[in-house]
Amino acid sequence: MLIRRQVEKHLLRLKKQYPVITITGPRQSGKTTLAKLCFPRYFYSTLEDLDTRQEAQNDPRGFLEKSPHMIIDEIQKVPSLVSYIQGITDKSKKTGQFILTGSHHFQLTATISQSLAGRTALIHLLPFSMKELKSKEDYTQLLYRGFYPRIIDKKLKPKEALSFYINTYIQRDLRDIKEIKNLKQFERFLKLSASFTGQIVNKVKFANDIGVDSKTIDSWLSILEASY
Repeated sequence: MLIRRQVEKHLLRLKKQYPVITITGPRQSGKTTLAKLCFPRYFYSTLEDLDTRQEAQNDPRGFLEKSPHMIIDEIQKVPSLVSYIQGITDKSKKTGQFILTGSHHFQLTATISQSLAGRTALIHLLPFSMKELKSKEDYTQLLYRGFYPRIIDKKLKPKEALSFYINTYIQRDLRDIKEIKNLKQFERFLKLSASFTGQIVNKVKFANDIGVDSKTIDSWLSILEASY
């Protein structure tokens, strides 16, 4: 069953006002699904694909000339594309030309702010909300399962699916943001952070429990924020 997102109407309105819309959010929060659903006639391309990424890097103009309306997933993989997108939109003066998505908030924001300031609308898409789910399940079941669309859509085992998710996050996304020398320590920090949800952050306790200094905790907290 397709679950509609609350942001859809907002997204369609912005398409008529800005040449570029940038959708950010954590991996598997539904960014691609949302973009394809709202803009079914747009040419779709993902820079996660190695061949596509190399094409975009080697021939950015040719890549962007494939269609006047494009959805480009994980735009932070080829940040140089943004400058070419700026040139295209400034020349055409048309709205709704490009829909960009990205999973790394700080990295993407830095790229966008340099070239597309004033030219792009920003949408932050998180996993499902309670209102979107309209679920009558017990709260404890909802919290155990979580709100990621794929887990709900495919009826995956939450513990297993989230374990895969975390492993992928540590092995792939972290390396794109910052080199972590001790991944086991970071994984311990991740679990400790989760156990303190809703409480005041005690950086000294975190540092003592994990065996690092408070500056490292500050850096790691920034990484968690940057990667949603």
